[in-house]
Amino acid sequence: MFTRLIYLLLFIAPQVLIYLYLRERLPDPTRPRRGHVVRVVLAAVFIVFNLPWLVVGQRVLFGGTMWGVGRIPLTGPWIAWQLLGWIYSALVTVYLFGKGTWWLALKLRGARYAVAAAADHNAAALGEQPRTADGARVLSRRRFLARATYAYAGAGVALSTYGIWSAYRLPQVTRRTLVFPDLPPGLDGLTLLHLSDLHAGMHLGEDMMQEIVAQANALRPDLIVQTGDMIDISRSYIPAYVRAFRELSAPFGVVTVLGNHDRYTGEREVIQGCREAGQVFVQNGCHVVERHGAVLALLGIDDPHTWTADDPQRADVDAALRAAPPDAFHVLLAHRPGVWHPAAPRGIPLTLAGHIHGGPFYLPLIGWSPGSLITKYVMGHFQRGDSQLYVSRGIGVVGVPIRVFAPPEIELFELRRI
Repeated sequence: MFTRLIYLLLFIAPQVLIYLYLRERLPDPTRPRRGHVVRVVLAAVFIVFNLPWLVVGQRVLFGGTMWGVGRIPLTGPWIAWQLLGWIYSALVTVYLFGKGTWWLALKLRGARYAVAAAADHNAAALGEQPRTADGARVLSRRRFLARATYAYAGAGVALSTYGIWSAYRLPQVTRRTLVFPDLPPGLDGLTLLHLSDLHAGMHLGEDMMQEIVAQANALRPDLIVQTGDMIDISRSYIPAYVRAFRELSAPFGVVTVLGNHDRYTGEREVIQGCREAGQVFVQNGCHVVERHGAVLALLGIDDPHTWTADDPQRADVDAALRAAPPDAFHVLLAHRPGVWHPAAPRGIPLTLAGHIHGGPFYLPLIGWSPGSLITKYVMGHFQRGDSQLYVSRGIGVVGVPIRVFAPPEIELFELRRI
């Protein structure tokens, strides 16, 4: 418990430090009434956005499960607020380090350094804003900090609002043509719709599932595949999933494999629900589709019983390959993208996966996502020789309903022969 308390305090510390810092620096001492209002508003904001710590702290300290954290009110804004707090702390640290380095450099050069705080003090004594030698107004450090903080808070609120909205929106349709040199002529032009990480549950109810099914059916794919995480933790969501996804259809059917959250929910119950919805469920085996005399082998493998994100699952891949016809064109369906490690050297032309949700935070300018701490294959298309991998950003969310620059997606692939 003592170790958990240390970790908890470390995570809460940035919020406390930022609050104390802003409480001291934001209010203008020359305007006591306005300063009092600023302190009250600041306290109210920090209290509201940190309320979930009461529940999270209780679970961390006394051994409660964290799976239901998404049911805590204000969880989405709370997560966003914590991230903004860490970023703000990092920016202040960089600023202080830069300021200290600059001050030390000037000292070493023997230069005189005028601290801006003196200008603030003189201005406060005179009741006016400081000015330069030619009479121009100087933006004091306090006012600069206030404006920067308000701008940062505004940007944070906008980004959080966007992230929460993005988590609840209908998935984008990613259309992509995948070209293979050895694609049988009979499969040329086949359209395949990939769904992953639906996470039917408290953040994605039956009405939303019906909309997603209608969206998928409107694309009129030849074949539909699902790469796991259909249900999010509770078995009570399975009946709604069955009712909605019973309407999902394609000429060559719907083929599904297991995800880690399906295991947490109840493997047997999820598989039964998928079959009641008319789907073919493949477990370390193969489902064969024939089109114009060509054979397509859909290799499906179970999610592993491990916490290793890039578990290669070589034994599972080999078992699925043994079940496939030797002259078939192979498509590997897996929940975790790490299976591509053994799939590519084994000559499997296409692997489809999900699991990472695109981060679900992505920084476009530098191309980085927290998901890269887990796997090299966060989202999108990858190619190694003649073998290709596509990792879906998925449809739903896990626990916290927020997606920042990693919107939900479903993918419509057209297979083409060179």
